[in-house]
Amino acid sequence: MSGALLLLPFIAALGATGGMTGDTPPDTADAPPPISAAPPPPADNLPPPVTSGDPSVDENGTPPPPPLNWERRVDPSLLDQILEGRRRPGYQPGLPEAVTQENPGAIRALPPQAFPTDTLPIPDRWRLITAFCPVEQVFIAVRDVCRSRLDPYRQNFLKGDRPINVESLPSFIPLHGDDWFFTLSATSDTVVEPRTFPLPVGVQTTERPQSTDVFGRPASIVFSQSFIIGAALTKGMTAFKPPDVEYRVTLAYNASFVDVPERRILSVQPSAPSHRFDHFIGVQELFIDKHLANDSDRYDFHSIRIGIQPFQSDFRGFLFNDNQLGIRLFGNRDGNRFQYNLAAFWRLEKDTNSGLNDLGQTPRDDFVFIANLYRQDLPIPGLTSQISLIYNRNREGDEQKADHNGFPTRPSLIGTLRGHDYDVYYVGYNADGRVGRINLTASVYGAFGQDRANPITDRNARISAFFGAFEASYDHNWMRFRLSGLYASGDGDPYDDVENGFDAIFENPQFAGADTSYWIRQSIPFIGGGRAVSINGRNGILNSLRSSKEQGQSNFTNPGTILLGAGGDFDLTPELRLSTNFNHLWFENTAILGALRNQANIGRDIGWDTSVSAIWRPHTNQNIIMRLSAAALIPGEGFKDLFTNQPRYDAYYSILANVIFSF
Repeated sequence: MSGALLLLPFIAALGATGGMTGDTPPDTADAPPPISAAPPPPADNLPPPVTSGDPSVDENGTPPPPPLNWERRVDPSLLDQILEGRRRPGYQPGLPEAVTQENPGAIRALPPQAFPTDTLPIPDRWRLITAFCPVEQVFIAVRDVCRSRLDPYRQNFLKGDRPINVESLPSFIPLHGDDWFFTLSATSDTVVEPRTFPLPVGVQTTERPQSTDVFGRPASIVFSQSFIIGAALTKGMTAFKPPDVEYRVTLAYNASFVDVPERRILSVQPSAPSHRFDHFIGVQELFIDKHLANDSDRYDFHSIRIGIQPFQSDFRGFLFNDNQLGIRLFGNRDGNRFQYNLAAFWRLEKDTNSGLNDLGQTPRDDFVFIANLYRQDLPIPGLTSQISLIYNRNREGDEQKADHNGFPTRPSLIGTLRGHDYDVYYVGYNADGRVGRINLTASVYGAFGQDRANPITDRNARISAFFGAFEASYDHNWMRFRLSGLYASGDGDPYDDVENGFDAIFENPQFAGADTSYWIRQSIPFIGGGRAVSINGRNGILNSLRSSKEQGQSNFTNPGTILLGAGGDFDLTPELRLSTNFNHLWFENTAILGALRNQANIGRDIGWDTSVSAIWRPHTNQNIIMRLSAAALIPGEGFKDLFTNQPRYDAYYSILANVIFSF
C-alpha cells in the first residue's frame, strides 16, 4: 500500500483539530473537507486508471478533493525522490521548463553530415606546430606561441621537436626516413664555496713562519665553473614509445680555482703554492641505445645500451651513482608495472680535481655487475619496491697509483699501507612512494664477501656489513616536513678476521639535505691517522676512511655512520623554495679510529649538522636555477677528540652559491 495513503487518517485528524494547539483557529481557507478515516481499499480493489478524457476527474465525473496542506508544501518531484521506486496513483509529474538561450549572433553547430568523411588525423606533431607557428609568424593570434629561437621551449629543430630533413643532408650521411631527430643541450654550472674544516700544518714547510701546531687555519675557498654540452641523434616517434635507436654524447669542461691557508693541502710538493688553478675536459656520456622488441600494445619493451652512460642503483644514490663504461639490458613488463636492469660496468679513472671521466688513462681493474627489479604498487598501492643484487670485483691490490696532485690513492695509506683485492656482494631492498599521506623512501643493504688483505692484520678477512636508511615526509599545503635516519655498521674489532664497516662503491646520496649539508658536502681529512686519507668523501655521507671516493678502493674497516635528522621544504612562492635541515651524526664504532691514531677513548658524537638553503627559479622551470645555502657543523665530543685546535673552533661552516643555466 502506498505510504501516502497510510498517512491519510493521521492527516485527516490533524485537519479536524486545526493541526495545532492554541487560541488561534486554523486558516479555514486552507482547510480540506472532511475525509473518512476508513482505510483505503486494497490495491487489488482500486478503480481502474483513467484511460481517456480528463485525467483530473474520476470515472463518475467527480473532481478530486483539494490538495492537503502537506501536499502543497512538498514539491511532488521531491516526493518521488523520497519514495524511490514507488509512485502515487494518478500522479503525473510535469515536464521541466523549456531551456532558452540568449546569445545574439551565435552560429549554430554544423550537422554531422556537413563534415567530410575522408579527413585523416595528423600523423605527427610537428606539422601541427608548423600550422600554429609558421615561419612568417603573420598570425597575431598565436604570437604567444611563436617565441624567440633562443627560448628552449620554442618548438625548433635543435630541441628535437621537428625531424631532420634527410634529403638536405650530404649523401655520405646514412640517414633514411622521416623520423630522425636531433637534440642539443647546454648547461652552465657555477659554484662559489667558502668553507672551513680542520687542515694540517705542512711537515716540511709552512705557509706562515713559526706555525708549528698540528692543525692550521681552517678557511679556504673554491670557485668552480662547468660547461656541459650534450647532443643526441634519435630515430623513432618517441612520444608514446621508446626510440628505435639513439646515439648520445656529452662533454663536460671544468675550470676551478682553490685557495687554502696551508702548504701540502693541494699538492704533495712542499714548494707548491697554497692556491691552484686547474681545468679538464671529460666525457660523461658516449653510448648507443638500441630498441630490441616490444611485447605489448602498451609498448612494454626491451632495449640495450652500450657505452659510457649514467646509472643509479637505487632511488637515492646510496650505493652506486655514476657515469661509467658499461653494457645495460633494460625494459619493462605489464604496462610498466615491472622494470628491470641487467648491467655490467668497467670503471673508468676520474680526474682528481674535477671528478670527470678521464679517457686518457687505462680503465681500472674494477668491475660492477648489477641486476635489479622494480615493481609498482608493492606491497601496497602507491609504493614501488626494488630488489637488487650487485657484485663488485676489484683486483687492484698490486697497483700503486697517485692522483694528479701527487698524493697516493691506491693503496690507501692506512694500517699496513698495502693494497687489497676484494669481492663484495650487495643484497638490497629499496622502496619509494607513499603510504597514505606519508611520502616514504627506504633502503636496506647487506654487504658480504672477502677481502684478501685486511689493512690492520694483512690477513684475509670476511666482509659482513649492513646499511639502512629511511626518509619520511608529510605535505601540508605549501610545506613539507621530513624525518631522516641512517645507519651504516662500523668495525668493532679491527684485529679480527671479519670486517663489519659498510662502504659503498660510488655514493652520491640525495638525502638529508644532500650537498647543502656540511658533512655530505665537505671531505674531512683524517689528520694523524693516515696520510692523504679522509674520514668521509666529498658529496658522500659514509665514514669510510678512503683515500678518495673517485680513485680509491672501498674500505670495510671503518667506524660506520649514524644519522638522525629533521627538515622542511617551504614553497614560499612558485619560484622560491626554502629548505632547512637539522642532522645529528655519530660514529657507529670508534675502535678503528683509536687503532689508527693510537688514541684511546675517542667519543662517538660527531656533532650537529645544520643547514638552510634557498632555491629560486625565476621562470618556474629548470632553465635558470639559483641556489644559496649555508651549513654549519657544531662539533661533538668525538670530533673534538680527533681535531683539538688551539684556539678551539666552536663551529665549522660551508657556504654554497650555485647558478645553473640550461638550454
